Formats: sequence, structure tokens, C-alpha cells
Amino acid sequence: MSHYFITPESMGKRHEVTATIWEHTFTLLSADGVFSATRLDPGTSVLFRLAPPPEDRPARFLDLGCGFGPIALGIALTCPGVDIDAIDVNDQALQLTTDNASRLGVSDRVHASRPEDVPSDSLYDEIWSNPPIRIGKQALHDLLSTWLVRLTPEGKATLVVGKNLGADSLHSWLESQGWVVTRLGSAKGFRVLKVRR
Repeated sequence: MSHYFITPESMGKRHEVTATIWEHTFTLLSADGVFSATRLDPGTSVLFRLAPPPEDRPARFLDLGCGFGPIALGIALTCPGVDIDAIDVNDQALQLTTDNASRLGVSDRVHASRPEDVPSDSLYDEIWSNPPIRIGKQALHDLLSTWLVRLTPEGKATLVVGKNLGADSLHSWLESQGWVVTRLGSAKGFRVLKVRR
């Protein structure tokens, strides 16, 4: 299991990462010990390129596996009406997301926490994720099964998955579980999937 799935014993030295997300270019704090610590991950870049920005409306979103926060923060800056729960199992990632939200002026709408701290009755209009494929197929299936059921009846999830890491088999598995899955596009070895009830 990759190191970014656990909190480092000591917080890594911080550095800045510049990201362009939809029409916004901004600088985020990152650190060793979190996912894609030195740049916006290529899969996440593909996600933002192929998936249109969500509609700005009063809604609740989930960033599943937030890392240092680019997905949650990109959505928050693009959609001022949206509140976002950003969850991760790495406490350093959560601190970075919290600090980045404060730097960008969206800390009132981006809430970083561990999964177990999210109230069990929380429902989401949208889930966005570059899910942690490397935790293993069964663990990934369990993760998605746990959170996709929290979508509202009209809710949807937008996921980016590497083709060589099982994007097509995940697509098939989601359909076998009763989800309606649409491929929004493919680029640089990644698939972007839209998942609905």
C-alpha cells in the first residue's frame, strides 16, 4: 500500500504547486507524504479537462480522497453555492486542504475530515474523485459501495481512473451493482466516468 494512505510520522516540508482548474489558476500548498505531492496529478488534470464544471447551485458535494485539496478547492472556486466535504485518511492531507481553503478564502465551504467523522446521514448531490485505485480491487469496491449510496436520488459521481489500473473493469463492476455509468471521455491513459443511480 502506498505511503500516502497513512499519516506521516512528521509533517513534510511544504512547497507550492500551481494548478489550473477550469478557468482558475491558483497556488496550493503541498508536502511530501500526500498523493501527487509535487504537481497536479495527471489523472486529476484529465478529470478537469474532460468533465465540465458542475452547475453553481446550493448543493452538497463530496471530494472522496482529497489529498491536498485540488478537486474540492477547484469546485469551491468555480461554484460559490456549493458546500464540500473533503475526506481523506491522511491527516497531513486534511491539514493541507484546510490551510489551502483558508488561503483561497473558501474555508467556510470546504470541510476537511476523516471518513469516520462524516455524519452517517450525510447525503451528496455530487461526488468527485480520483479514487485510490492502488488500495486494491476489493478495498476500492468497498470504498465506492460505502460512498456512492450517499448520493441523493438525482445525484451523480464523476470519477477518473487509469485505463491500465482497471478503468474498464471498474466500469463493468459499477454497472453490475446497478449503477448507470457513462464514459465522458478518455485522455492520456485515463477514463472519466459519470455514475448515476
